This record gives sequence, structure tokens and C-alpha cells, in this order.
Amino acid sequence: QAALAEVLTGRARNAYALSRPPGHHALPDFPNGFCLLANIAVAIRSARAAGLAQRVAVLDWDVHHGNGTEAIFLDDPDVLTISIHQDRNYPLDTGGADVRGAQASNINIPLPPGAGPQTYLEAVERIVLPSLRRFAPEVIVIACGYDASAMDPLGRMVLSADSFARMTALMMDAAGQLCAGRLVAVHEGGYSESHVPFCGHTVVQVLAGSP
Repeated sequence: QAALAEVLTGRARNAYALSRPPGHHALPDFPNGFCLLANIAVAIRSARAAGLAQRVAVLDWDVHHGNGTEAIFLDDPDVLTISIHQDRNYPLDTGGADVRGAQASNINIPLPPGAGPQTYLEAVERIVLPSLRRFAPEVIVIACGYDASAMDPLGRMVLSADSFARMTALMMDAAGQLCAGRLVAVHEGGYSESHVPFCGHTVVQVLAGSP
């Protein structure tokens, strides 16, 4: 909530929220999938109530479907929710590409296990970026899970730390073109204790423009 407010008020160009526990599975009335509170949804609702923004885009690249964020905003045409996830991982019964929401403001991109880095980059370039351009958000929020990494015990999507850096760079470029660079990454899943720090470091490195 504070990270999004800092970016929307111009005190920070972008931000990384190292929040625990994760939030993207939390439903409006029920905790779910290690998630107690829908962190991103709470932040968005708070920012909108304060008049800081109206149109917000959320890109979720956690290996699991962002079912909670989807459920909360499915009927809200002013919040674009996009989830790139391993097909039928968790939850088993959500994440289908046919769930579109109000004015097609929900986009699910289920990928087969083992899809790999190039597939993710193609999904971002061919689906995510055009969708963001059409939607024209005031800020972009990334549900930044690292469980699509090759080392993760709960996913099979074989991404590297560099994959997350490259996707972050693409999102920074999009934010620069569409919403004055306003971009917030929120920590979600990731269960390889040895690999998550390297993945997270690359994202923060790109956001900070630091070598």
C-alpha cells in the first residue's frame, strides 16, 4: 500500500514491496494458497479511494494463477488483470483463457509445463504489451512471484534469474511509454531458498538502474 502510494504521488519513480505473506490467491472473503490478505488489491483499493489513480494494470507472473486478484476485480473494467501461469498447477480449477471479465479486463495466459524463458518473453511481447497499450493504465503493478524459476519445487517453468530481469525491463519500458514510468513490483511466491534471492536481486537491479 505504501509502495503504490509513494509511486503515485511522485515520491518514487518505481518501487519493490517485499511483502510477506504473499497475497494473490486471497479471495474477497477467504484466505487461500499461503495468502492471508490480497496485498495488491488492498493497495489498489486504497489508492483509488484516496484519488491517486483510477485505472490500474496488474501483471502476475507467479507460476500459479492469480485467482484472488482476478476474483476481486473481475467485474471492474478499470483494473486490468493479466496472469501468466503454469496451466492447471494451482488452483486446479481456475486460470482458463476463457475468463475475460468486465469489458475483457481479465486476461489469463496458461502455459504448459516446461514452456521456458522464450515463451514467457513472447507472451509478454505479443499479449501483455499490446493489452497494456489498449488499456492505458495510470500505473502498472507486477505480482512478482519467482516460483516459475527452474529451481522451484512448486513449478515446472524453468526460468532463470535473467528471465525475470528481462521481463522487468520490458515492463519498465512499457511504464515509461504509458504511465510516466510508474511501476510497482510486489513480492509473491517463490520456494527455492537458494535461488529466489538471485531472482529478486535482478529485478531490483533493473528497477534501480544499478549495475
